Amino acid sequence: MTSRRDFLTRTALAGGALALGGPAFGDEKALSPRGKADHCIMVWLGGGMSQIDTFDAKPTRGDGKKVAGCYYDLIDTAIPGAPLTEHLPRLAKIYDRCVPVRSVNHNVIDEHAAAVNRMHTGRPVSGSVVYPSLGSIVAHTRGAAAEGVPPYVLIGYPSPTRGPGFLGPRAGYVYLTDTTSGPAGLTRPADLSDERAARREALLGSLREEFVNAHRDEKIIRDYDDAIGQAFALQGGEFMRSFDIAAESDAVRAEFDGEFGQRCLLARRLVQRGVRFVEVGFNLNFVNGAGWDTHNGAQKEQHGLIQRLDAGLVALILDLEREHLLDHTLIVVATEFGRPAQFDGGGGRGHHGKCFTCVLAGGGLRTGQAIGTTDDLAMTVVADPVSVPDLFATILATLNIDPAKNLMADERPVPVTDKGTAIARLFA
Repeated sequence: MTSRRDFLTRTALAGGALALGGPAFGDEKALSPRGKADHCIMVWLGGGMSQIDTFDAKPTRGDGKKVAGCYYDLIDTAIPGAPLTEHLPRLAKIYDRCVPVRSVNHNVIDEHAAAVNRMHTGRPVSGSVVYPSLGSIVAHTRGAAAEGVPPYVLIGYPSPTRGPGFLGPRAGYVYLTDTTSGPAGLTRPADLSDERAARREALLGSLREEFVNAHRDEKIIRDYDDAIGQAFALQGGEFMRSFDIAAESDAVRAEFDGEFGQRCLLARRLVQRGVRFVEVGFNLNFVNGAGWDTHNGAQKEQHGLIQRLDAGLVALILDLEREHLLDHTLIVVATEFGRPAQFDGGGGRGHHGKCFTCVLAGGGLRTGQAIGTTDDLAMTVVADPVSVPDLFATILATLNIDPAKNLMADERPVPVTDKGTAIARLFA
């Protein structure tokens, strides 16, 4: 039976759809292109990658002081008219597997946390609802691609920005920072026998059952109990075998050199076993002192970051291709904002949100083309702007998720994107 509340909600939604010229309850697929990718690996460059020094390189050369411009020399790539800087030579050769989206923009400039949240949830922070992250949307909508693995893994430190928001813990992530041992919470201590572990789980199970039965009407408690059950299920089998990187050949492991490279290799192993969404943090502990937040003297050390990104990203693309997974796996290289072409008093760069670059690769998209045109200093979008909701809509559409789909925050319908439109020409 339809309640009065349901009737009014459906009537309002139908009226809104008709006003926009779209179908009320018809085929919403006509509104957006759809891809066929099954997985997504997001490479997160925390701190704010400089677009003019990487993927939106310009011939105007800066001096690190008063003359604004690119800090490095340019090289041609496999995408005509889309040069890279000299420290991305490996990627330049296979750039036809990629799509640089050079016109991403938002209005967050001086606050890293707010910009990180925007690039993970696709929306400004709200006082009335906690929005889910992109990874949680994918986990909730598509689930894991195989039994015995979680849908969403974060290789990095946990944060609410990357969490499930109103979707609840079932759409949350499993996280780790050590690629060799796996998630600490799922690893049994070496001195704990099977018998003792079974006794502990039995005791915890009885306490869980008693508590859930006493709070049957509280959904959040049921959801957390389900999440605990899922965690126990992950302690063995294919998921934990993902972390046995030593099982890869010496040649493959050599391709994924360094800490970042090892995370990229683990991401492939996770995807191969059915994990739907993996976020790979580039520089978890800011071992160079600043990461991609290149204020002051950090600008002079930026080339080291770019070189490591070049090596790890190319290894990931070619490895997925070799494993016949690239067409089914969308790689997203993202950051919270870009940097201005001008230099600060210490020789570094500030923050710049009105124009920066994210890169897509694989996923069955029409790669080998650049999206968006910027001015001579990569500071202003000249043509084909891509908002953060548009970027999210493109990612979701690639994963065969309707960008206009509604999620439910209690009884309130919330679209998965904030009126985003997928970039149609990326879809065959």
